[in-house]
Amino acid sequence: MQGGSTGIGYGLKYQVKPRKTSTRPYKILQIRNPNSVSISYFQARCIADVKADTDHTSFITGTLSLKEENEVHLIRLSSGGTELVCEGLFSHPNEIWDLASCPFDQRIFSTVFSSGDSYGAAVWQMPELYGQLNSPQLERVASLDAHSSKIKSILWWPSGKHDKLISIDEQNLFLWSLDSSRKTAQVKSQESAGMLHYLSGGAWDPHDVNSVASTCESSIQFWDLRTMMKTNSIEHAHVRNIDFDSKKKYMLVTAEDEFGIHIWDLRMPKAPVLELPGHAH
Repeated sequence: MQGGSTGIGYGLKYQVKPRKTSTRPYKILQIRNPNSVSISYFQARCIADVKADTDHTSFITGTLSLKEENEVHLIRLSSGGTELVCEGLFSHPNEIWDLASCPFDQRIFSTVFSSGDSYGAAVWQMPELYGQLNSPQLERVASLDAHSSKIKSILWWPSGKHDKLISIDEQNLFLWSLDSSRKTAQVKSQESAGMLHYLSGGAWDPHDVNSVASTCESSIQFWDLRTMMKTNSIEHAHVRNIDFDSKKKYMLVTAEDEFGIHIWDLRMPKAPVLELPGHAH
């Protein structure tokens, strides 16, 4: 890296040998002492922090392979803060397009996945690791199978233990009630964004749990979950991703295809309060 910057990376291409940490061709990856030899190469398009793991800095990432078996990787920052360590690999049946971690149980997470032309979403639970890298199959807690359009993302209740989550497809928002002990999920309510809008994702307001923001091609839409009605919108094109500031109320961040990062104050939604340049690609 240039300009005196420092950073830590994690590569999904690695070689693992018994009783020896091997990181070829990426020295940035460390694997904990498995009992088998494997060589893997994967691509990934999503990563999420494990909010419920308060003892470590942890992440999960999912692979996106059309031909090979896909995986979910549990990654932790080493105690010295210099390495990203793979703590577990879990087989996943399909290409992973989105994943999100449960805010109150570090072993539970959701994925949006595809198989050919069809898309699905499910809630999963990791098995106990017992010090081994290659772990048993993920346990499917519940399937979110009420969608008829292409599913885009899953939003968990922002913080604390709660049974509600939201799924977003190209046309609709679904509010679910999840019972992990009974392995069921039920739709509590849903609403359509309308035929002229194609939803691409969203974020749940941590300061107002009745408010959700969704993104589409030409605007950011705000929804009241009590009525499942739109309350406001910001006309702004090409938003790729969106998130609320967890510490400051009314603050929203958008990542965009062409114009970098914009920071918004929702009390003054006509224009962003700060614009940051984007990446070159």
